[in-house]
This record gives sequence, C-alpha cells and structure tokens, in this order.
Amino acid sequence: MPQKFATLHDLLTHGFDTVIDVRSPSEFAIDHMPGAINLPALSDAQRQEVGTIYKQISPFDARKLGASLVARNVADHVAGPLAQHGGGWRPLVYCWRGGQRSGSFNLILQQIGWRSDTIEGGYTAWRHAVKSTLYDEPIPHDIVLLDGNTGTAKTAILARLADRGVQVIDLEGLAGHRGSLLGETAKGQPHQKAFETALATALDACDPNRPVVVEAESNKIGRINLPPSLWSRMIDAPRIMMDAPVAARATFLVFAYADIIADPARLTERLKPLRYIRGHAMVEGWLELLRDRDHHGLATTLITDHYDAAYAKSRAIHTADVIGDVQVATLDDAGQNDATRQIIDILSVR
Repeated sequence: MPQKFATLHDLLTHGFDTVIDVRSPSEFAIDHMPGAINLPALSDAQRQEVGTIYKQISPFDARKLGASLVARNVADHVAGPLAQHGGGWRPLVYCWRGGQRSGSFNLILQQIGWRSDTIEGGYTAWRHAVKSTLYDEPIPHDIVLLDGNTGTAKTAILARLADRGVQVIDLEGLAGHRGSLLGETAKGQPHQKAFETALATALDACDPNRPVVVEAESNKIGRINLPPSLWSRMIDAPRIMMDAPVAARATFLVFAYADIIADPARLTERLKPLRYIRGHAMVEGWLELLRDRDHHGLATTLITDHYDAAYAKSRAIHTADVIGDVQVATLDDAGQNDATRQIIDILSVR
C-alpha cells in the first residue's frame, strides 16, 4: 500500500534505505526529493513516444508500448545500479503522481523480494509539502540577518558559524549565485523548484527555538525569488552588522571573485549595464583598470563608487533593528575567525 506522509518532515524522515525517483531525467533535473537517485522507468524520448501514441493512435497501444519499455528499463536497473543490494533493502519509489510508473517499478522490486513501497501522490505530494512549508504557513524560525557592505565576507563567515554549531542558512549557496551583478557562478542556478526544495529542507533541519543566521539579501538572488513568508521575516529580523576597512574588503573581493577576474570579457559584459547607473566615464575608468590588471584598484572603486552608495540608499529607506556591530581589521583567516567569535558573543546574549 502506498505510504502517505502528512508533512514535509514526515517525508524527510521516511525511514527507507533509498529513495528512487523513476521519472524521466529531465523531470528529475528540475527538482526531486533530497537524496533521491534517478532510475527512470521511461527515458525522455520514450516518454515522448508513448505520449504521442496515446494522443494520436490509442491509449491501449500507448500502455502496451509503455509496459514493455518500463519492464526493459527496470530490468536494466536491477542488473545494474541495484545489483549490490541484499534481501533486506527497503527502497521508496515515486513518480509524478504516484501512478503507473512507480507502481510498475515497485511491483517488480517487490516480486524480487525487496521491501519496496511507493509514495501516495508521488512528486506532487512532495511539492505540496514544500509549498505548504514556504508559502502557506508563516516561517516560525528566529531569523537573524548578517548584514554589511559588499566584500565583508558574510558568506564565508556563515560557513565558519556553521562549523561552530550556529544554525545558518546560506541562501546564496542554495541559489547558486553570489547575490550581486557579478554574482553569477560557472555552475549556474538551480530551477526555482529545486531552490525551494533545498530551502524547505534546510528550514526543517533548524530548531525554531534557536536563532538561524541568514545573510541579508534582496527578495531576489539572481533569477531565484525568495518566498514571501521568508522575505517578510527577513525584513523584520534583527541584524548584526559587519564592517571592515575598504582595503581589506577589496582584497577579499579579488579572492572571492577570482573566477570572474580570470575572464576579462565576461567581467566587461557584467560591468557594461552600470553605464546607465554610474555613467560612461566611471565605467570606462573601471574597464581601464581591468585592462591594466589592477584588480585591487578595480575592486576598491567598485566598493566606494558603486556598492557602498547603493547600500546607503537602500538602508535610508528601511530602518533596521541592529543588535550588534562586528568590526575587524582584516578579512583573512584571522579576521574571519575574529568576526565569527564576535557574532557568537552577540547571539549568546540575545
């Protein structure tokens, strides 16, 4: 009998050994349950072929072809990636709605002798749980924002806080973007649904009775939108402000954005739109520094002439509840450790 899970937490703590997503690779690539492996019952091409026959010829012919393809594919999976499992293995199988693909796959696994089962509602049940967590219910967590101007190593310090046992959620990490005009990464961003899965899973892992430190962001990171429930909590959240000298911030930016600096053509294209904000003369000056490979000088002027001005304008609109100021002289290993210690001290007296 298909397993019914009432909440996202129930789905995440399912108790099975392996979660198998039997949807096509393209469906899996958009989003899937955390930790699931993809063993398609039908490939993308096969799924399209069966669908075409269903619409243009007959449902019977489509089901007949689909059954033969699923049986062949499951046989390949059993002989391949599943071959090492013993008789006590307990897999949990799902497809889009918990219907024919997962049912057929599950039946074969059960006939072998594995204690296999399916998820009632399939992937749609998972999406319902994610949407309920992020969109239908208020976020219950005690959010604290780590704020500070560009180049104050906030994301790096989040990782150090996590290593020290502080609850953190790295939104930029989940969104695959560094949250600025130059924030695109080589890996690219996940689908919005995959980001929401990662975010809901991260929130579920946090204790609502302890602070959760999140970097201050806008409501959009690259092309990823933050759910309104989280964004509203972030707007009202208390903040810890990071501060460091411009020279230290410029040094850190050169290190943190080494991948973009290594590709002058890509960086040039990223800077061009700023002509309409900072003027042609200023952007030409930045490009001249780039051509001269004066990366520290470029980072310095971007900080003083663009990013700090933008932050000051934004903060003038919204008055934040600042619960602590963190000041460091450097943003090297020692400086980041110092900032981490200061933040932990601030959190301890909340």
